[in-house]
Amino acid sequence: MINPVSVDMASLNISTLIPMGIIIFGALTILVIDLITDKLSKSFYVMVSELFILLSLGSVFGFNSDSRGMFDMMLIDGIAMLGEAIILIASALFIPLALTSKRFHEFSYPEFFALFLFMISGFQFMVTSDNLILIFIGLETASLALYTLIAMHNRDRSFEAAIKYFTMGAMAAGFYTFGAMIFYALTGSVEIHKITESLVANNFQPISAVLLAVVFMLGAIGFKISLVPFQTWVPDVYEGASAALAGYMSIVPKIAGFVVAMRLFEFLVHANIPWVQDILWWVAVLTMTLTNIMALVQKGVKRMLAYSSISHAGFAMSAVLIGTTQANSALFLYWILFTFTNLGAFTMLWVSRHRASGNMFGTRFDHPYEKFSGMIKIMPLNAVIMAIFMLSLAGVPPFSLFWGKMYLMSSAVNSGFVTLAIIMGINSAISVYYYLKLIVYMFLKEPATNDGTIYMKNASTTLKTIIGLSAIATLFAIFMTGPLLDMITKYVVASGY
Repeated sequence: MINPVSVDMASLNISTLIPMGIIIFGALTILVIDLITDKLSKSFYVMVSELFILLSLGSVFGFNSDSRGMFDMMLIDGIAMLGEAIILIASALFIPLALTSKRFHEFSYPEFFALFLFMISGFQFMVTSDNLILIFIGLETASLALYTLIAMHNRDRSFEAAIKYFTMGAMAAGFYTFGAMIFYALTGSVEIHKITESLVANNFQPISAVLLAVVFMLGAIGFKISLVPFQTWVPDVYEGASAALAGYMSIVPKIAGFVVAMRLFEFLVHANIPWVQDILWWVAVLTMTLTNIMALVQKGVKRMLAYSSISHAGFAMSAVLIGTTQANSALFLYWILFTFTNLGAFTMLWVSRHRASGNMFGTRFDHPYEKFSGMIKIMPLNAVIMAIFMLSLAGVPPFSLFWGKMYLMSSAVNSGFVTLAIIMGINSAISVYYYLKLIVYMFLKEPATNDGTIYMKNASTTLKTIIGLSAIATLFAIFMTGPLLDMITKYVVASGY
């Protein structure tokens, strides 16, 4: 007679699934409502989505640090909570943008909001687990939903972007699978903390197999974070997506990737394996430098912001290389400040856009620099707000990202990475050129003939509110950076990072 298997409810700890469960339940609710009636407006689905996102955000901070669940597959520690908070806050800022325009028809589909919530849950699973299988499931869930969201923009460029993203994503999934397979073959486990213990006990032997696993994993995560040389898809995909979704993609998938990178690579960094540090050093430096140079020659503002976001990812990846508590805290501070600034900058592209054809600027770019010529004379408030975002991205004091860069560079200096800190400073100086280029067009050039451009006076209250919140956070970050950094550090220390 076979004895029944008993389930230890303490190790199951269903409460660790509450934040993801809320989001998934919200997505299923939207689908069920759509089956019952198709007469509801997108405003209803926006409110439902926002409600479940906020409920999930509230539940995140209801946990004590370092809680495990689902037979130790789930890990709710400090960095998981910080990662989830950034994901949900950015999502809460993004979803009301569906109310801003009737031009983008994808927002009229209930499926858009259901897919968006499923995508969020995938990213949540990525940051709340140290199990390679569950991380992979979360990664693919989020990626498949995101491919579809891009294609729903329903333009030739959107279909092209979705196909490119899908193709590169499939390659990254293959890299991840091979890396996980090698780690499992070496250690007999797919849980990162057990992989760590096993590799340390075996003195990281055989070294060639460990190196191969690290390279495969870096390729997979490098695609999600858009590290060089896995960044080639970013400009085309961002250009094919709507401006707001491109801004969202520059923030949320990357913080999920950073959390996974912290869990996976920092134990190798702490083991003082020189080749791991060398690989991460060159990846971080090349990412922030090469994409900065590429941004200098762009003729479209959206493509410039795409390369800019890759460069910022290189900055943040430096924290994974440094691996100290100060660096990890600086990474989360940097990305929180970057969330408001970059989402605000991409959202501003909605405020001044024009028809893709039949206009004086041609059809190659939706947002060429020339379109912003003389904006200070047409809509002064638009120009000032966009200038604030550009100066912040450039790291000019006292705007928000200056403080993020300062803390990140100081963590590098304090850990002995002086050369890295100097390179970060040089790249910040390089970036000033292409950010100021847009400001020059807005403030010093004569206005171009209006060809149907939409300005802030025609924007909805929701759009103005999101831009206003982002601008306020960017402008007055000096007053909240200290308390925010203290809170972040508390969560990071509680996680043991």
